[in-house]
Amino acid sequence: MTTRRQMISRSAQLAAMLATLGLLPEAARAQATGYNAAAFEAKTMPELMKALGASAPVESKDVTITGPDIAENGAVVPIGASTALSGVKRMLLLVEKNPSMLSALFDVTESVDTNFATRVKMGQSSNVFAVALMADGKVLYAVKEIKVTLGGCGG
Repeated sequence: MTTRRQMISRSAQLAAMLATLGLLPEAARAQATGYNAAAFEAKTMPELMKALGASAPVESKDVTITGPDIAENGAVVPIGASTALSGVKRMLLLVEKNPSMLSALFDVTESVDTNFATRVKMGQSSNVFAVALMADGKVLYAVKEIKVTLGGCGG
């Protein structure tokens, strides 16, 4: 009987072989080549904006961030970001004191409602930002402080 571990290993080998032969679906290859490693490695807001090729962010009441005031478990903190503005290219969720500031990045088209919700891991209490990158080059954000009682990174 094939174990789960063996099946995963064989699947990875098959995927590597297909990638080598150029037989992976176009969408899968586009995702792998479109990954912005510098953005996910940024430690500060200016580093992140530079990696994304964006201007300095400006606080705006048009961008909304939701989340608990106090998160009991930092491993699963529910966060939401939204805006009613048109012309949004990307929405970002940032956790200021995490090792990697960028927690989530959502590409937006005209057919997508700019209302996102996810769960992030927070190692400690921190400011959390919802950032909207606009088509005209403006960068707008909202910020909320979330206190964590039990850190999600083992703390």
